[in-house]
Order: sequence, then structure tokens, then C-alpha cells
Amino acid sequence: MRQVTTPREEQRLLTAGTSAGDAALAVEILELRAKNEQLSQALASRAVIDQARGMVMVLARCSSERAWDLLVDVSQHCNVKLRDVAAALVATTKDERLPEPLQRELSRGLRRLHPADRR
Repeated sequence: MRQVTTPREEQRLLTAGTSAGDAALAVEILELRAKNEQLSQALASRAVIDQARGMVMVLARCSSERAWDLLVDVSQHCNVKLRDVAAALVATTKDERLPEPLQRELSRGLRRLHPADRR
């Protein structure tokens, strides 16, 4: 994603105003830009998480909620952000290997979902 202003431009915005009102407006603009960037990143992460959720639903033949819970469990047990777990899982569709800790925890989670299948 393209950054709207550079740090130098941001500093110029903060110091360019001659009144307190101008400085407050510049600060508000910078805060809004930061929030906008965070929301853009969240939307991009959400798409990848939803793709991974769909993959788990197909693999495990489970509901969307159970797929979500499984991904969250993998994330927590591996101490890896959910969006990174999801990205790694989706990357397997492009012949990338799932990192061993994620693979191990995902297998455990799938076995917990369907304990009757182990008999």
C-alpha cells in the first residue's frame, strides 16, 4: 500500500501551521491517515483469514465457527498472529510448505475436531 505522506512531509505539516488551530488540524489529519492505514491492513488481513477459514471448513468438514476456533487455537498454541497463520495456510495453495509448528498444531486441531475418525 502506498503511504500518503512521508515522515518529512508529516513533520512539515506539524510545524507549518502558525496557529494552534492549524497545528491541531495537522495532528488530526495525521491521526486519521494512520487509522486509515490500519483499517486497510485489517481489511487485507481479513480476506486472507476468510480464505484460510474456508480451507479449514473443506478440510475438516466443519462449520465456519469451528474453523475459526481451530485457526485461533493454532495461532495461540504457536504464538503466531492469526493473520500469519492464515497467510501460511493460504500459501500452501501455491506449493509453499506450512511451517512445521503450524503443521503439527493444525493436525492436532483437526484430530480434536473429529475424535471419532481416529478409531
